[in-house]
Amino acid sequence: MHRLQRRDFLYGMGASLGTVAFNALLQAEEKSKPKPHNLITGPPLAPRDPHLKPRAKACIFLFMEGGPSHIDTFDPKPALEKLHLKEFVREDKQVSAMASGKRYYIKSPFQHRQAGESGISLCEHFSHLSEVADDLCVYHGLQAESINHPTACYHMNTGNRFGGDPAIGSWMTYGLGTENQNLPAFIVLPEVAYPQGGAANWSNGFLPAYFQGTALRSTGSPILDLNPPPNVTRATQRKNLDLLAKLNQQDQQRHPHEEVLAARMESYELAFRMQTQVPDIINLETETQQTQDMYGLGQKETDSFGRRCLLARKLVEAGVRFVQIYAAGWDSHDFLERSHKARMHAVDQPIAALLKDLKARGLLDETLVVWTGEFGRSPDNGIRSGRQAAGRDHNAKGMAMWMAGGGVKAGHRIGATDEIGDHAVEVVNPIRNLHVTLEHIMGLDDNQLTYFHEGRFKVLSQTGGAVIKELLG
Repeated sequence: MHRLQRRDFLYGMGASLGTVAFNALLQAEEKSKPKPHNLITGPPLAPRDPHLKPRAKACIFLFMEGGPSHIDTFDPKPALEKLHLKEFVREDKQVSAMASGKRYYIKSPFQHRQAGESGISLCEHFSHLSEVADDLCVYHGLQAESINHPTACYHMNTGNRFGGDPAIGSWMTYGLGTENQNLPAFIVLPEVAYPQGGAANWSNGFLPAYFQGTALRSTGSPILDLNPPPNVTRATQRKNLDLLAKLNQQDQQRHPHEEVLAARMESYELAFRMQTQVPDIINLETETQQTQDMYGLGQKETDSFGRRCLLARKLVEAGVRFVQIYAAGWDSHDFLERSHKARMHAVDQPIAALLKDLKARGLLDETLVVWTGEFGRSPDNGIRSGRQAAGRDHNAKGMAMWMAGGGVKAGHRIGATDEIGDHAVEVVNPIRNLHVTLEHIMGLDDNQLTYFHEGRFKVLSQTGGAVIKELLG
Protein backbone atom coordinates (compact mmCIF):
# COMPACT_ATOMS: atom_id res chain seq x y z
CA MET A 1 0.00 0.00 0.00
CA HIS A 2 1.53 3.31 -1.04
CA ARG A 3 1.52 6.45 1.04
CA LEU A 4 -1.58 8.57 0.49
CA GLN A 5 -0.67 11.98 -0.87
CA ARG A 6 -2.37 14.98 0.79
CA ARG A 7 -3.77 16.14 -2.54
CA ASP A 8 -5.21 12.67 -3.24
CA PHE A 9 -6.84 12.71 0.19
CA LEU A 10 -8.46 16.10 -0.41
CA TYR A 11 -9.70 15.04 -3.83
CA GLY A 12 -11.17 11.92 -2.26
CA MET A 13 -13.06 13.91 0.37
CA GLY A 14 -14.77 15.90 -2.36
CA ALA A 15 -15.94 12.84 -4.29
CA SER A 16 -19.68 12.30 -4.60
CA LEU A 17 -22.19 11.04 -7.17
CA GLY A 18 -22.44 14.60 -8.46
CA THR A 19 -18.72 14.98 -8.90
CA VAL A 20 -18.48 11.52 -10.46
CA ALA A 21 -21.12 12.48 -13.02
CA PHE A 22 -19.43 15.81 -13.64
CA ASN A 23 -16.05 14.13 -14.14
CA ALA A 24 -17.63 11.68 -16.58
CA LEU A 25 -18.90 14.60 -18.65
CA LEU A 26 -15.46 16.21 -18.56
CA GLN A 27 -13.81 12.98 -19.66
CA ALA A 28 -16.23 12.60 -22.56
CA GLU A 29 -15.51 16.18 -23.59
CA GLU A 30 -11.76 15.66 -23.32
CA LYS A 31 -11.93 12.59 -25.60
CA SER A 32 -13.34 14.78 -28.36
CA LYS A 33 -10.44 17.27 -28.09
CA PRO A 34 -6.93 16.91 -29.56
CA LYS A 35 -4.81 14.89 -27.17
CA PRO A 36 -2.35 16.91 -25.07
CA HIS A 37 1.19 15.67 -24.78
CA ASN A 38 0.79 12.66 -22.51
CA LEU A 39 3.00 11.74 -19.60
CA ILE A 40 6.20 9.98 -20.51
CA THR A 41 6.07 6.27 -21.26
CA GLY A 42 9.24 4.27 -21.60
CA PRO A 43 12.68 5.81 -21.07
CA PRO A 44 12.06 9.44 -19.95
CA LEU A 45 14.62 10.99 -22.30
CA ALA A 46 14.10 8.72 -25.33
CA PRO A 47 13.59 10.68 -28.60
CA ARG A 48 9.91 11.49 -29.23
CA ASP A 49 8.05 12.63 -32.30
CA PRO A 50 7.41 16.38 -32.49
CA HIS A 51 3.91 17.77 -32.89
CA LEU A 52 4.77 19.40 -36.23
CA LYS A 53 7.66 19.50 -38.66
CA PRO A 54 10.61 21.02 -36.75
CA ARG A 55 12.81 23.73 -38.17
CA ALA A 56 15.57 22.90 -35.66
CA LYS A 57 16.60 19.82 -33.68
CA ALA A 58 18.70 21.55 -31.02
CA CYS A 59 18.94 24.96 -29.36
CA ILE A 60 21.88 26.98 -28.01
CA PHE A 61 20.56 29.77 -25.78
CA LEU A 62 23.01 32.61 -25.10
CA PHE A 63 21.79 34.51 -22.03
CA MET A 64 23.35 37.95 -21.45
CA GLU A 65 22.46 38.40 -17.79
CA GLY A 66 22.06 41.94 -16.48
CA GLY A 67 20.15 43.43 -19.38
CA PRO A 68 22.25 44.50 -22.40
CA SER A 69 21.40 47.90 -23.82
CA HIS A 70 19.65 47.60 -27.17
CA ILE A 71 20.51 51.25 -27.85
CA ASP A 72 24.24 50.50 -27.60
CA THR A 73 24.31 47.12 -29.35
CA PHE A 74 21.77 46.61 -32.17
CA ASP A 75 19.36 49.56 -32.06
CA PRO A 76 21.12 52.93 -32.62
CA LYS A 77 19.12 56.06 -31.77
CA PRO A 78 20.57 59.23 -33.38
CA ALA A 79 17.81 61.32 -31.76
CA LEU A 80 19.59 60.94 -28.42
CA GLU A 81 22.55 62.94 -29.76
CA LYS A 82 20.56 66.18 -29.53
CA LEU A 83 18.99 65.22 -26.19
CA HIS A 84 22.23 64.18 -24.49
CA LEU A 85 22.33 65.29 -20.81
CA LYS A 86 19.05 67.17 -21.15
CA GLU A 87 17.34 66.95 -17.77
CA PHE A 88 13.67 66.33 -17.10
CA VAL A 89 11.47 65.09 -14.25
CA ARG A 90 9.36 61.97 -14.60
CA GLU A 91 6.47 61.69 -12.16
CA ASP A 92 4.72 58.71 -13.68
CA LYS A 93 3.57 56.62 -10.73
CA GLN A 94 3.25 53.57 -13.00
CA VAL A 95 7.03 53.22 -13.30
CA SER A 96 9.41 52.16 -10.58
CA ALA A 97 11.33 54.49 -8.28
CA MET A 98 14.40 53.67 -10.38
CA ALA A 99 12.87 55.42 -13.41
CA SER A 100 11.07 58.29 -11.66
CA GLY A 101 12.22 61.67 -10.38
CA LYS A 102 15.00 63.77 -11.93
CA ARG A 103 16.34 62.19 -15.13
CA TYR A 104 18.67 63.03 -18.02
CA TYR A 105 19.04 61.55 -21.50
CA ILE A 106 22.16 59.61 -22.49
CA LYS A 107 23.44 59.22 -26.04
CA SER A 108 25.33 56.09 -27.02
CA PRO A 109 29.10 56.37 -26.57
CA PHE A 110 29.57 54.00 -29.52
CA GLN A 111 29.39 54.22 -33.28
CA HIS A 112 27.22 51.80 -35.22
CA ARG A 113 27.76 50.26 -38.62
CA GLN A 114 25.59 48.52 -41.19
CA ALA A 115 27.01 45.04 -41.66
CA GLY A 116 26.67 42.42 -44.36
CA GLU A 117 24.52 42.57 -47.47
CA SER A 118 21.48 42.90 -45.23
CA GLY A 119 22.78 46.12 -43.65
CA ILE A 120 21.88 45.11 -40.10
CA SER A 121 22.99 47.73 -37.56
CA LEU A 122 25.68 46.59 -35.13
CA CYS A 123 27.80 48.37 -32.57
CA GLU A 124 31.38 49.01 -33.69
CA HIS A 125 32.62 46.62 -30.98
CA PHE A 126 30.84 43.69 -32.61
CA SER A 127 33.56 43.50 -35.26
CA HIS A 128 33.51 39.69 -35.49
CA LEU A 129 29.73 39.45 -35.35
CA SER A 130 29.55 41.80 -38.33
CA GLU A 131 31.07 38.98 -40.40
CA VAL A 132 27.99 36.81 -39.79
CA ALA A 133 25.40 39.61 -39.81
CA ASP A 134 23.51 38.02 -42.69
CA ASP A 135 22.79 34.97 -40.51
CA LEU A 136 21.08 37.07 -37.82
CA CYS A 137 17.40 37.80 -37.37
CA VAL A 138 17.41 40.81 -35.02
CA TYR A 139 14.12 41.43 -33.24
CA HIS A 140 13.20 44.78 -31.66
CA GLY A 141 9.56 44.23 -30.72
CA LEU A 142 9.89 42.09 -27.58
CA GLN A 143 8.65 43.43 -24.24
CA ALA A 144 9.26 42.01 -20.77
CA GLU A 145 7.10 42.48 -17.68
CA SER A 146 9.58 42.97 -14.85
CA ILE A 147 12.52 45.30 -14.26
CA ASN A 148 13.92 43.35 -11.31
CA HIS A 149 16.76 41.03 -12.28
CA PRO A 150 15.69 37.80 -10.53
CA THR A 151 12.04 37.98 -11.60
CA ALA A 152 12.98 39.06 -15.13
CA CYS A 153 15.50 36.20 -15.44
CA TYR A 154 12.88 33.73 -14.23
CA HIS A 155 10.38 35.15 -16.71
CA MET A 156 12.69 34.83 -19.68
CA ASN A 157 13.90 31.37 -18.68
CA THR A 158 10.71 29.78 -17.35
CA GLY A 159 7.74 31.95 -18.31
CA ASN A 160 6.99 32.59 -14.63
CA ARG A 161 8.33 35.74 -12.96
CA PHE A 162 8.23 34.15 -9.53
CA GLY A 163 10.22 31.01 -10.31
CA GLY A 164 9.33 27.43 -9.54
CA ASP A 165 8.27 26.53 -13.08
CA PRO A 166 10.21 24.42 -15.60
CA ALA A 167 12.88 26.14 -17.69
CA ILE A 168 12.61 26.30 -21.48
CA GLY A 169 15.20 23.56 -21.81
CA SER A 170 13.18 21.35 -19.47
CA TRP A 171 10.05 21.81 -21.57
CA MET A 172 12.00 21.08 -24.77
CA THR A 173 13.47 17.86 -23.43
CA TYR A 174 10.12 16.83 -21.91
CA GLY A 175 8.52 17.22 -25.32
CA LEU A 176 11.27 15.84 -27.54
CA GLY A 177 13.61 13.74 -25.41
CA THR A 178 17.18 13.70 -26.66
CA GLU A 179 19.19 11.91 -29.32
CA ASN A 180 22.12 10.84 -27.13
CA GLN A 181 21.25 8.72 -24.10
CA ASN A 182 24.85 8.93 -22.85
CA LEU A 183 24.67 12.68 -22.19
CA PRO A 184 22.27 14.95 -20.27
CA ALA A 185 19.56 16.36 -22.52
CA PHE A 186 19.66 19.90 -21.09
CA ILE A 187 23.09 21.30 -20.21
CA VAL A 188 23.84 24.69 -18.66
CA LEU A 189 27.22 26.43 -18.91
CA PRO A 190 27.20 29.19 -16.26
CA GLU A 191 29.97 31.46 -15.07
CA VAL A 192 31.62 30.98 -11.66
CA ALA A 193 28.86 33.08 -10.09
CA TYR A 194 25.38 31.85 -10.95
CA PRO A 195 22.89 34.34 -12.44
CA GLN A 196 20.45 36.18 -10.20
CA GLY A 197 17.86 33.69 -9.08
CA GLY A 198 20.42 30.87 -9.13
CA ALA A 199 19.76 27.34 -10.34
CA ALA A 200 16.00 27.95 -10.44
CA ASN A 201 16.70 29.46 -13.87
CA TRP A 202 17.26 25.94 -15.21
CA SER A 203 15.00 24.00 -12.83
CA ASN A 204 12.67 21.21 -13.91
CA GLY A 205 9.96 22.88 -11.77
CA PHE A 206 6.93 20.61 -11.56
CA LEU A 207 8.17 18.34 -14.36
CA PRO A 208 9.84 15.07 -13.33
CA ALA A 209 13.41 15.48 -12.12
CA TYR A 210 14.79 13.89 -15.33
CA PHE A 211 14.30 17.20 -17.11
CA GLN A 212 16.34 19.49 -14.85
CA GLY A 213 19.26 21.30 -16.44
CA THR A 214 22.71 19.89 -15.70
CA ALA A 215 25.16 22.69 -14.86
CA LEU A 216 28.81 22.11 -15.78
CA ARG A 217 31.67 23.87 -14.01
CA SER A 218 33.01 27.03 -15.64
CA THR A 219 36.64 26.55 -14.57
CA GLY A 220 38.83 23.49 -14.54
CA SER A 221 37.21 20.22 -15.54
CA PRO A 222 33.52 20.81 -16.39
CA ILE A 223 32.67 17.61 -14.51
CA LEU A 224 34.44 16.44 -11.36
CA ASP A 225 35.12 12.77 -10.56
CA LEU A 226 34.20 11.73 -14.08
CA ASN A 227 36.60 8.81 -13.96
CA PRO A 228 36.52 6.21 -11.17
CA PRO A 229 39.49 5.72 -8.82
CA PRO A 230 42.31 3.62 -10.33
CA ASN A 231 41.40 0.56 -8.23
CA VAL A 232 37.72 0.55 -9.32
CA THR A 233 36.97 -1.20 -12.61
CA ARG A 234 33.96 -0.73 -14.86
CA ALA A 235 32.81 -4.22 -13.89
CA THR A 236 32.92 -3.32 -10.20
CA GLN A 237 30.96 -0.13 -10.87
CA ARG A 238 28.37 -2.11 -12.81
CA LYS A 239 27.90 -4.58 -9.94
CA ASN A 240 27.58 -1.75 -7.40
CA LEU A 241 24.98 0.01 -9.55
CA ASP A 242 23.02 -3.21 -10.05
CA LEU A 243 22.89 -3.77 -6.28
CA LEU A 244 21.86 -0.17 -5.66
CA ALA A 245 19.18 -0.42 -8.34
CA LYS A 246 17.80 -3.59 -6.75
CA LEU A 247 17.52 -1.88 -3.36
CA ASN A 248 16.01 1.25 -4.88
CA GLN A 249 13.48 -0.77 -6.89
CA GLN A 250 12.29 -2.45 -3.71
CA ASP A 251 11.81 0.96 -2.13
CA GLN A 252 10.07 2.25 -5.24
CA GLN A 253 7.58 -0.63 -5.14
CA ARG A 254 6.62 0.50 -1.66
CA HIS A 255 6.39 4.15 -2.78
CA PRO A 256 5.45 4.11 -6.51
CA HIS A 257 4.53 7.80 -6.59
CA GLU A 258 7.99 8.98 -5.55
CA GLU A 259 9.34 10.26 -8.89
CA VAL A 260 12.54 11.62 -7.37
CA LEU A 261 13.76 8.13 -6.51
CA ALA A 262 13.32 6.90 -10.09
CA ALA A 263 15.09 10.01 -11.39
CA ARG A 264 17.98 9.47 -8.99
CA MET A 265 18.35 5.88 -10.19
CA GLU A 266 18.43 7.08 -13.78
CA SER A 267 21.04 9.75 -12.91
CA TYR A 268 23.36 7.05 -11.56
CA GLU A 269 22.99 5.08 -14.78
CA LEU A 270 23.53 8.20 -16.89
CA ALA A 271 26.69 9.05 -14.94
CA PHE A 272 27.97 5.53 -15.63
CA ARG A 273 27.26 5.86 -19.36
CA MET A 274 28.78 9.36 -19.48
CA GLN A 275 32.20 8.01 -18.54
CA THR A 276 32.61 6.51 -22.00
CA GLN A 277 31.71 9.61 -24.04
CA VAL A 278 32.09 12.79 -21.98
CA PRO A 279 35.92 12.83 -21.66
CA ASP A 280 36.32 13.28 -25.42
CA ILE A 281 33.63 15.94 -25.62
CA ILE A 282 34.84 18.15 -22.77
CA ASN A 283 38.47 17.88 -23.89
CA LEU A 284 38.78 20.98 -26.07
CA GLU A 285 42.45 20.25 -26.72
CA THR A 286 41.34 17.68 -29.30
CA GLU A 287 40.14 20.57 -31.49
CA THR A 288 42.55 21.99 -34.05
CA GLN A 289 44.60 25.00 -33.06
CA GLN A 290 42.82 26.94 -35.79
CA THR A 291 39.44 26.17 -34.18
CA GLN A 292 40.69 27.09 -30.71
CA ASP A 293 42.07 30.38 -32.02
CA MET A 294 38.81 31.10 -33.85
CA TYR A 295 36.88 30.87 -30.56
CA GLY A 296 39.44 33.04 -28.73
CA LEU A 297 40.81 30.35 -26.45
CA GLY A 298 43.96 31.45 -24.65
CA GLN A 299 43.02 35.14 -24.85
CA LYS A 300 42.26 36.85 -21.55
CA GLU A 301 39.05 38.57 -22.69
CA THR A 302 37.51 35.71 -24.63
CA ASP A 303 38.85 32.45 -23.17
CA SER A 304 36.06 31.73 -20.66
CA PHE A 305 33.11 32.44 -22.94
CA GLY A 306 34.96 30.99 -25.93
CA ARG A 307 35.46 27.66 -24.17
CA ARG A 308 31.79 27.44 -23.35
CA CYS A 309 30.73 28.31 -26.91
CA LEU A 310 33.05 25.66 -28.33
CA LEU A 311 31.77 23.13 -25.80
CA ALA A 312 28.19 24.01 -26.78
CA ARG A 313 28.98 23.21 -30.41
CA LYS A 314 30.48 19.87 -29.42
CA LEU A 315 27.48 19.07 -27.24
CA VAL A 316 24.81 19.72 -29.88
CA GLU A 317 26.97 17.90 -32.42
CA ALA A 318 26.89 14.91 -30.04
CA GLY A 319 23.09 15.01 -29.80
CA VAL A 320 22.35 17.20 -26.76
CA ARG A 321 18.96 18.87 -27.20
CA PHE A 322 19.34 22.19 -25.33
CA VAL A 323 22.46 24.07 -24.20
CA GLN A 324 22.34 27.38 -22.32
CA ILE A 325 25.35 29.66 -21.83
CA TYR A 326 25.43 32.59 -19.39
CA ALA A 327 27.46 35.79 -19.66
CA ALA A 328 26.91 38.30 -16.85
CA GLY A 329 28.01 41.91 -16.33
CA TRP A 330 25.57 43.78 -18.59
CA ASP A 331 23.93 45.79 -15.77
CA SER A 332 25.46 49.14 -16.71
CA HIS A 333 23.88 51.83 -14.55
CA ASP A 334 27.22 53.68 -14.53
CA PHE A 335 30.31 53.70 -16.73
CA LEU A 336 28.32 52.42 -19.71
CA GLU A 337 31.14 52.89 -22.23
CA ARG A 338 33.69 50.90 -20.24
CA SER A 339 31.43 48.08 -19.06
CA HIS A 340 29.49 47.42 -22.27
CA LYS A 341 32.65 47.62 -24.36
CA ALA A 342 34.27 44.95 -22.16
CA ARG A 343 31.19 42.74 -22.35
CA MET A 344 30.97 43.00 -26.14
CA HIS A 345 34.66 42.17 -26.54
CA ALA A 346 34.21 39.11 -24.30
CA VAL A 347 31.38 37.56 -26.35
CA ASP A 348 31.85 38.95 -29.88
CA GLN A 349 34.55 36.62 -31.22
CA PRO A 350 33.24 33.41 -29.56
CA ILE A 351 29.67 33.94 -30.79
CA ALA A 352 30.79 34.68 -34.33
CA ALA A 353 33.01 31.58 -34.19
CA LEU A 354 30.08 29.49 -32.97
CA LEU A 355 27.89 30.55 -35.90
CA LYS A 356 30.69 30.03 -38.42
CA ASP A 357 31.58 26.64 -36.96
CA LEU A 358 27.98 25.41 -36.95
CA LYS A 359 27.53 26.59 -40.52
CA ALA A 360 30.75 24.95 -41.74
CA ARG A 361 29.65 21.64 -40.22
CA GLY A 362 26.18 21.81 -41.72
CA LEU A 363 24.61 22.23 -38.27
CA LEU A 364 23.33 25.82 -38.34
CA ASP A 365 20.18 25.00 -40.32
CA GLU A 366 19.13 22.46 -37.69
CA THR A 367 20.36 24.38 -34.64
CA LEU A 368 18.54 27.42 -33.27
CA VAL A 369 20.88 29.98 -31.67
CA VAL A 370 19.22 32.59 -29.42
CA TRP A 371 20.86 35.74 -27.97
CA THR A 372 18.97 37.75 -25.36
CA GLY A 373 19.03 39.32 -21.92
CA GLU A 374 16.21 39.59 -19.40
CA PHE A 375 15.23 43.14 -20.47
CA GLY A 376 16.63 46.22 -22.25
CA ARG A 377 17.94 49.55 -20.97
CA SER A 378 16.44 53.02 -20.76
CA PRO A 379 17.42 55.97 -22.99
CA ASP A 380 17.83 58.05 -19.82
CA ASN A 381 19.39 57.73 -16.38
CA GLY A 382 18.86 59.08 -12.90
CA ILE A 383 21.07 61.11 -10.61
CA ARG A 384 23.21 58.51 -8.86
CA SER A 385 25.35 59.25 -5.80
CA GLY A 386 24.55 62.93 -6.23
CA ARG A 387 26.11 63.15 -9.70
CA GLN A 388 25.59 62.35 -13.33
CA ALA A 389 27.16 59.08 -14.50
CA ALA A 390 26.70 57.85 -18.05
CA GLY A 391 24.67 54.68 -17.79
CA ARG A 392 21.18 53.30 -18.26
CA ASP A 393 18.43 51.95 -16.01
CA HIS A 394 16.34 48.81 -16.56
CA ASN A 395 13.73 48.90 -19.32
CA ALA A 396 11.10 46.19 -19.85
CA LYS A 397 9.30 48.09 -22.62
CA GLY A 398 12.11 47.94 -25.20
CA MET A 399 14.92 45.46 -25.85
CA ALA A 400 16.82 43.73 -28.63
CA MET A 401 17.39 40.03 -29.16
CA TRP A 402 18.42 37.94 -32.13
CA MET A 403 18.18 34.41 -33.43
CA ALA A 404 20.16 32.53 -36.05
CA GLY A 405 19.73 29.17 -37.77
CA GLY A 406 16.67 27.02 -37.27
CA GLY A 407 14.75 28.46 -40.20
CA VAL A 408 14.45 32.02 -38.88
CA LYS A 409 14.40 34.98 -41.26
CA ALA A 410 18.17 35.45 -41.64
CA GLY A 411 19.52 38.89 -42.54
CA HIS A 412 16.42 40.72 -41.36
CA ARG A 413 15.59 43.31 -38.74
CA ILE A 414 12.08 42.74 -37.39
CA GLY A 415 10.06 45.25 -35.36
CA ALA A 416 11.21 48.60 -34.00
CA THR A 417 11.38 50.78 -30.92
CA ASP A 418 10.46 54.48 -30.86
CA GLU A 419 12.95 57.18 -31.90
CA ILE A 420 14.76 57.24 -28.53
CA GLY A 421 14.53 53.49 -27.76
CA ASP A 422 12.12 53.85 -24.87
CA HIS A 423 9.55 51.25 -25.96
CA ALA A 424 8.69 48.85 -28.78
CA VAL A 425 6.29 50.21 -31.41
CA GLU A 426 6.32 47.65 -34.26
CA VAL A 427 5.65 43.88 -34.18
CA VAL A 428 5.24 44.18 -30.40
CA ASN A 429 5.00 40.88 -28.52
CA PRO A 430 5.26 39.67 -24.91
CA ILE A 431 7.77 37.05 -23.80
CA ARG A 432 5.14 34.30 -23.83
CA ASN A 433 4.85 34.72 -27.62
CA LEU A 434 8.62 34.35 -27.93
CA HIS A 435 8.42 31.11 -25.94
CA VAL A 436 5.63 29.78 -28.19
CA THR A 437 7.77 30.70 -31.21
CA LEU A 438 10.81 28.85 -29.85
CA GLU A 439 8.63 25.79 -29.25
CA HIS A 440 7.24 26.07 -32.79
CA ILE A 441 10.72 26.20 -34.30
CA MET A 442 11.60 23.01 -32.40
CA GLY A 443 8.45 21.29 -33.66
CA LEU A 444 6.34 21.69 -30.53
CA ASP A 445 2.83 23.07 -30.10
CA ASP A 446 2.38 25.00 -26.85
CA ASN A 447 -1.25 23.89 -26.64
CA GLN A 448 -0.24 20.24 -26.79
CA LEU A 449 2.96 20.37 -24.74
CA THR A 450 1.17 20.17 -21.40
CA TYR A 451 1.76 18.73 -17.95
CA PHE A 452 -0.99 18.16 -15.40
CA HIS A 453 -0.09 19.88 -12.14
CA GLU A 454 -2.13 21.34 -9.29
CA GLY A 455 -5.44 20.55 -10.95
CA ARG A 456 -4.79 21.82 -14.46
CA PHE A 457 -2.73 21.24 -17.58
CA LYS A 458 0.15 23.70 -17.54
CA VAL A 459 2.15 25.05 -20.49
CA LEU A 460 5.35 27.06 -20.97
CA SER A 461 3.43 30.17 -22.06
CA GLN A 462 1.41 30.10 -18.79
CA THR A 463 -1.80 31.44 -20.40
CA GLY A 464 -1.30 30.67 -24.08
CA GLY A 465 0.36 32.68 -26.80
CA ALA A 466 0.89 33.10 -30.54
CA VAL A 467 3.79 32.33 -32.87
CA ILE A 468 5.63 35.49 -34.00
CA LYS A 469 5.38 34.62 -37.69
CA GLU A 470 7.43 37.65 -38.78
CA LEU A 471 10.55 35.94 -37.40
CA LEU A 472 10.19 32.80 -39.49
CA GLY A 473 11.72 32.40 -42.94
